[in-house]
Amino acid sequence: MTKLDISLEVGNHLKEDLIPFWKSLRDNEFGGYTGWVDYDLRPDPKAVKGCILNSRITWFFANAYTLLRDESLLDEARHGFEFLKNACWDSINGGVYWSVSYDGKPVETLKHTYNQAFSIYALSSYYEASGDKQALTMAYQLYDLIEGKMRDALGYKEAFDESFHEIDNEKLSENGVMASRTMNTLLHVFEAYTELYRVDHKEEVGDKIRWMMDLIAQKVYNLRLHRQEVFFDDKWNSIIDLHSYGHDIETAWLVDRGTAVLGDAAYEKKMAPITQDLTNQIYHMAYNGASLANECERGVVDDWRIWWVQAETVVGFLNGYEKSGNEKYLEAAQNVWQFIKAHLIDNRTGYQAGREWYWRVQTDGTPDKAKPIVEPWKCPYHNGRMCFEVIKRLSAEASIAV
Repeated sequence: MTKLDISLEVGNHLKEDLIPFWKSLRDNEFGGYTGWVDYDLRPDPKAVKGCILNSRITWFFANAYTLLRDESLLDEARHGFEFLKNACWDSINGGVYWSVSYDGKPVETLKHTYNQAFSIYALSSYYEASGDKQALTMAYQLYDLIEGKMRDALGYKEAFDESFHEIDNEKLSENGVMASRTMNTLLHVFEAYTELYRVDHKEEVGDKIRWMMDLIAQKVYNLRLHRQEVFFDDKWNSIIDLHSYGHDIETAWLVDRGTAVLGDAAYEKKMAPITQDLTNQIYHMAYNGASLANECERGVVDDWRIWWVQAETVVGFLNGYEKSGNEKYLEAAQNVWQFIKAHLIDNRTGYQAGREWYWRVQTDGTPDKAKPIVEPWKCPYHNGRMCFEVIKRLSAEASIAV
């Protein structure tokens, strides 16, 4: 496949499949977007609405509008913003809830740093798309909350109750451990601050981005094992032997993007060897020539092909190609896109509009029928972002009409 072929296919997938699918889940009665579609493509209009889900949908439509300039997409982003503001936002204590009911009443009122970060991400992109300064003000309110109540001298804390007393990190702890700090939360605060800095260029935010890159380099990245550690105790000691392949390839390109947005040559020099090492290690350890395995825990590889891991792999390998010029990464990105087309995109007919991806498939492409198509974590963030990145990175050569 040529770069033109990839760009055209990805652009068509975005416009003909993902955008119509998520438009179809708009809830015009209660706000936001329907929070559950089961494997058999049956929406549950009374399902809980995750605030992360709605932040990510708002981010998706804001970025789709910025790229495509279709006014209907800005209307969708505005719809998502209004739900975040009116239903997900705690007007008394500050911050964003974990989830609300289908009709916008608080369900899980805990405040998670990860969740606040995704709201900053959405609000920053919506501000860029709409020019609505209220969105930027809200983003800075969450920024101040994270910096004032959700971190200490060593890094970001994880989970808090409604009024910001620290609680156990059940939401982002997995694999049989309870983590006081996680690579995942740090990565997505970094990602959110990068977006906030990109749209407003406040140097205080830039300094926090530099501080987080120092944490990644000094506490999270394991030079000896050529990977990131995932779960930590309060002192940044790793508490499990776990290699998250998807997070490593995602981190590689997000950190490269962060250094580019920041425009700091010293940090680009500092972080480039790390991002190059992570990309190379993932290519050799987790990529089988067609797709990427999920993770390796205590030496045991999880071979499920997860939707978000494949999406991040396409972007990560394309980024690796751009940074190194090595054609192996471009070929790998092309091959993973072929796997996505053949096996992960849900090609069943009968749904009201568009198509989404299966949650996960086996290496032969057999989908897991126990997993839904939409739920609080399953959204157009990873695969939508893959589309945006592929189109933007290859648009000059592809001459795609957007």
